[in-house]
Amino acid sequence: MTVQKTRAKLVDVARQLFAKKGVEDTTMNDIAVASRKGRRTLYTYFKSKEQIYMAVVESELEMLSDRLKEAAGKTMSPDKKILELIMTHLDTIKMVVYRNGTLRASFFRDIWRVEAVRKHFDLNEIVLFRRILEEGKMQGYFDIDNVDITADILHYCIKGIEVPYIRGQIGEDLDDETGWRYVAKIVYGALGCTKKNL
Repeated sequence: MTVQKTRAKLVDVARQLFAKKGVEDTTMNDIAVASRKGRRTLYTYFKSKEQIYMAVVESELEMLSDRLKEAAGKTMSPDKKILELIMTHLDTIKMVVYRNGTLRASFFRDIWRVEAVRKHFDLNEIVLFRRILEEGKMQGYFDIDNVDITADILHYCIKGIEVPYIRGQIGEDLDDETGWRYVAKIVYGALGCTKKNL
């Protein structure tokens, strides 16, 4: 097994154990046994449980990043694409949190640790927003003065509603279609979209 595959296997096994037992109740020995690797092998790749936990968070963010790039690469108008990116971001974050069970509590409790790992992901997402906003501005879909500032604000607004979205606290009595119609109205209003372009 290559070095990269071994590392990826260790990270996936750790993620599954963290999801089942929680980070605190999972030991390095648990990870070594479940991955059928010796402790020596595990410690070759990760010096501590903290290090492997952060690698788990990084791998989940990479998956999210891949999905966002895929959404940004779709052939559609910039107004539709910006909504697609927002939906993909929120739905993927929700899926990641739910598939990780008990890890969810650690994720919310250790939000500042997660933030440190997330910086790179955030910058990449802002670049995607800028690209779509620039495209939309040039094609007359968006009436915005400063693409960079708008991309930053849009990114942080989406990031700010992640937790309530995951917990189902936003529009809990609305069906998805109605909920996203409200999102579209707010986003399009903020981006200065005109009726003729929608």
